[in-house]
Amino acid sequence: MNTSISASTRTTMNKTSFKLSHRTTWWLVFALMALPLAWLVGLTFTGGLGANPIEAINRYLGDWALRMLLVTLAATPLKTLFGWVWPVRMRRMLGLWAFAYVALHIANYVAIDQFFAWDDIWKDIVKRNFITVGMIAFLILSALAATSFNRAIKRIGAKAWKKLHKLVYLAAALGCLHYVWMVKADLLMPTVHSAILAALLSVRLYTWASRNYMRS
Repeated sequence: MNTSISASTRTTMNKTSFKLSHRTTWWLVFALMALPLAWLVGLTFTGGLGANPIEAINRYLGDWALRMLLVTLAATPLKTLFGWVWPVRMRRMLGLWAFAYVALHIANYVAIDQFFAWDDIWKDIVKRNFITVGMIAFLILSALAATSFNRAIKRIGAKAWKKLHKLVYLAAALGCLHYVWMVKADLLMPTVHSAILAALLSVRLYTWASRNYMRS
């Protein structure tokens, strides 16, 4: 019996041996998205948040909320540039994780930082521009999270649902603006996040322009 393996067989084995199932990939990505939150819990219980833990938690959650949102927005550009389909299949889960970090960021501000002092919270929203745009972004993402399920798509209609969920780009832009206005002086990280968003939007705009050109 010939025990040698042909070149074509070896190539097929190499392509398939490391392919993960959708379910496995989903749980791996889910775990990766949860890691920053687990790290924050560890810092909280080990005293690693510094002299002002409330502010540290708020900034940490805000930073990761914006990063998660950018990761979500990267799904379609990754498919366009590299042909990766799996990020698009994970997009709903990624978006809900992004909203979870945003919600925790807001909850920390409202419940722990301000201790439900609604008058003071309202004054902050009205007078402090970075909080104003942050709250607008939160409201947008809340609407998107509430309509991210199949039942909502059926009720709204696919066409209207797609238009609604394009507001995620506005929410991301407002998130970057919130970051810029909050830090004021050290603009390195806000600039990096804004540049990533601009790059992702450029890919989407290029794809849209190419499709319209081909149709004309």
